[in-house]
Amino acid sequence: MMIQTNRRNFLRTSSLAIAALISQNLSAQPARKKVVILRSSWQTVNIGDIGHTPGVLTILEKHLPDVEIRLWPSSIGNGVKEILEQRFPKVRIVNTPELIKQAFAEGDFLLHGSGPFLVARADVKKWREETGKPYGIYGITFPGFYGAPTEAQVASLKTDTELLSNAAFTFFRDSPSLDYAKANGVKCPVMEFGPDGAFAVDLRNDKLADEFLKQNRLEAGKFLCVIPRQRYTPYWEVKSRNTPFDAFKDGKNKEMQEHDNAPLRQAIIAVLDKTDLKILICPEDETHVKLGKEAILDKLPGQYRSRVVWRDRYWLTDEALSTYLKSAGLFGLEMHSPIMCIGHGIPAIVCRFTEQTTKGFMWRDIGLNDWLFDMDKSEEVARIVPTVLAMAQNPAQARQKASNAKKVVEARQKATMEILGKALK
Repeated sequence: MMIQTNRRNFLRTSSLAIAALISQNLSAQPARKKVVILRSSWQTVNIGDIGHTPGVLTILEKHLPDVEIRLWPSSIGNGVKEILEQRFPKVRIVNTPELIKQAFAEGDFLLHGSGPFLVARADVKKWREETGKPYGIYGITFPGFYGAPTEAQVASLKTDTELLSNAAFTFFRDSPSLDYAKANGVKCPVMEFGPDGAFAVDLRNDKLADEFLKQNRLEAGKFLCVIPRQRYTPYWEVKSRNTPFDAFKDGKNKEMQEHDNAPLRQAIIAVLDKTDLKILICPEDETHVKLGKEAILDKLPGQYRSRVVWRDRYWLTDEALSTYLKSAGLFGLEMHSPIMCIGHGIPAIVCRFTEQTTKGFMWRDIGLNDWLFDMDKSEEVARIVPTVLAMAQNPAQARQKASNAKKVVEARQKATMEILGKALK
């Protein structure tokens, strides 16, 4: 009897000890990291569209370092994949059917990255229907078109409204988009201003930038960048896009090209006349290379051309940003190069028009209304030259203004990541 009792006590004690060891080992194991799938990387022919992805990745890396991020891209060719892998070695790229299926199974949250509208609505819809897991939208313009919508746009708007309403949060990159969503039936529990992800881009290629500046006798802090643009991006000129020719858009471009780009030339002349700065004409997308020569360089009076450099080839986001950081500032008709400049405290003036939707109004949201101009309003066009000149002549004041805007952006980035962190819990 004594032997049986001792045996029972031994087994009980051993079982408790084993259970304690197992419990101790389990508690010692680190908790599984939350997995966020970033749906982004829309195209590579525009350094701004490239910039969306590394910008959001940088924000996630800074504010949610314990979260595992996987990138589900649309397009990362043209050398972009290698740049992303070098900068974000821990980020797994999900670009095959097998990896996407795995991401659906293992992911805890789908984050739709910055863009001109809800670019990946079909994938967000699929995630919602197949997984039932939460998702959020980060820094988009809505609805992404202007004027009366077409039948296709009406259908997409209905889908978008439902998807946004069922998101954990939706951050709009400009206040008119937020106002439109509220007025048109979007009922998302968290709807706020959330800056475009490209503000946080920190990709650098100082080697290429320094070589280019040296070859063209451009000194750090001694030149301004300028970017031309047409009303519609002529994607039919980009071989890799296989986009059909659009007669209406081409006609509108030809009609407005001089109207839109002449003020840039006038600002260049004023800067060259009244400062010792030089000018770099550079592209944000592939089509700007030819446009920069035709609409800006070739139409400048001959006496100014010795202090103007035309970049004769497209570049990627890392080299462009390294160049902007060496400049005294930037002005022009594009959006994302100014965004990347302000993200690093470099002065940047934005000229916009209706065909660019409402994204330009984010300048008002970050305190830069004085640096935003509507090309369709003559009274605003008239202020472009004196504003560019003031930026060039008062560099310290201009940098302080840019720095103040940067602080606004960074505060919003932090707030948006706190909301994402709560959604993950």
